[in-house]
Amino acid sequence: MVLKKDGHSLGSKQEKSHNEDSSLKEFKNLDNKNEIESQLLEVSKGDDNENGFLDFGFNQSILNSLKNKGYKNPTPIQKAAIPELMLGRDLLGQAQTGTGKTAAFALPLIEKLTDNKELNAKVLVMTPTRELATQVAESFKSYSSESSNFKTVAIYGGTDYRNQISALKRKVDVVVGTPGRIMDHIRQGTFKIKGINCLVLDEADEMLNMGFLEDIEWIIDQLPENKQMVLFSATMPNEIRNIAKKYLNDPAEILIKSVKKETQLISQKFLYVQRHHKLDALKRILELNNEGVIIFVRTKLLTTSIAEALESTGHTVAVLNGDIPQNQRENTVDRLKKGFIDILVATDVAARGLDVDRIKLVVNYDFPFDKETYTHRIGRTGRAGRSGEAILFVNQREKHFLRNLENATRTKIEEINIPSNKIINEKRMEKLIENVNESSLAKEENEENKALIIDVLDNLKEKHSMDDSNIAMAAINLVIGNKTFFVNEDDSWINKQNNNDRNKSNRNGNNRMRNSNRRNNYQNDSFETYKFNFGKFDGVRVANIISSICNSTNINGRSIGKIQIFNDYSLVDLPRDLHRETKNKLKKIKVRN
Repeated sequence: MVLKKDGHSLGSKQEKSHNEDSSLKEFKNLDNKNEIESQLLEVSKGDDNENGFLDFGFNQSILNSLKNKGYKNPTPIQKAAIPELMLGRDLLGQAQTGTGKTAAFALPLIEKLTDNKELNAKVLVMTPTRELATQVAESFKSYSSESSNFKTVAIYGGTDYRNQISALKRKVDVVVGTPGRIMDHIRQGTFKIKGINCLVLDEADEMLNMGFLEDIEWIIDQLPENKQMVLFSATMPNEIRNIAKKYLNDPAEILIKSVKKETQLISQKFLYVQRHHKLDALKRILELNNEGVIIFVRTKLLTTSIAEALESTGHTVAVLNGDIPQNQRENTVDRLKKGFIDILVATDVAARGLDVDRIKLVVNYDFPFDKETYTHRIGRTGRAGRSGEAILFVNQREKHFLRNLENATRTKIEEINIPSNKIINEKRMEKLIENVNESSLAKEENEENKALIIDVLDNLKEKHSMDDSNIAMAAINLVIGNKTFFVNEDDSWINKQNNNDRNKSNRNGNNRMRNSNRRNNYQNDSFETYKFNFGKFDGVRVANIISSICNSTNINGRSIGKIQIFNDYSLVDLPRDLHRETKNKLKKIKVRN
């Protein structure tokens, strides 16, 4: 039977001859909406069973796809959201990235679409980045892989219009895209939107941070008025609440409080390091963990310089920033997933929505502007229940930001030290022994190689009179190579720096008022106030202003003084001795477009 709400198809119940005593036993015979709703909501509260997805009433093709992917039980966000979306309700959901929210909206929408085939392009999903658009589209394709004639198309900038236009002309069920490219196709008439009966905003907070508010509202206004709306966000700032209040109709609100439980899988740590030692500290961190790493920095220029420095020490590194062409970005992500690249150096915007299971470590090389940025950064690891590690670099001036970050996230971030020579050398020795041991235990499948090894050993023993001990030493020497195996460079700066930082911290605590007054006097003497014609009415926040100034000029974020945001303008204290070229760039900066 097809469920209806306000004339819209809400999905079909899979016909089953078994499990007739389940919580949905009489689902296909129900006509009362309240009774249907109560029973569907019971599904979301039920205990996990052998296959928790059976209780949602998905058709067999979806169940087959889930089985092929190894899915057995729904995550908390899926348990809460799927019943509501099956009923056709608008939904406002908050859940951390990596908790399964793509499946939470994709599965019920696929169920609905397979039951209503007469319209083209019925669902539109908007994402903030091209990478996330690709991933969401791939998720729809994998969940609908057992459904015949179900088509999903991804449209985003940086790729050929012609291929997208051709795909949109054919029969398509779901369109996933970024706001800018969606607008382009709507304006050109190449994306027919009259049949859209559901709009999903995925990672809504990130779209707002990237300045897409006006674009989103324009697109919503073009779509049919009578549609289901789904809004998912990792955080819930006031701007998201305002969008929900303006556009969503009596939405179901879902807050997954287990977000903290998910982040507990991520070991969050910080270390004190001054700017001139950051690269050295990074290299030492990568001595302990260098497989599946993302390093976050603030500027495009820094991504390149760090990548080059790491490549020179033998690491396999790639860069991800806004200047990288789309085809190269997709190739980079694919190589990272397959293990051809171990380390990715990225800016925040370029790495939004990046979902790679093998990421084990996130390094915050530059301090994040706000809690949301930090949350999204560390969310690149610890995916789908796996453990991960996040390390935050903190200098003397950023200590109060660290305290604010801990308060905002309600998480105690553990302090660690920069690895010393001793720790690095112990790790190198441990890894060498482990590799040799694994090699000795490995079963040789290539008979030709096995015969060759035996011949070499016999030859060394007979012709060169080498015993087993000498052969083993020679083999290990070949593995080590000509380079010095142990690190012996001066590491006295590590202990000296840590001690200085702690002493400064204590002095700052004892003389907080005096230092505050000194800092205010310094700002009055060395800063000049600039007025910018954007403010609260434009949805601008402090983080947006800092980001725009840093990206548009050579001004370091730490050099920016007091920021005051008023309704229609903002005042920013900047260094008094700026070059004329920098001042000209300040006149042209854009904040959130």
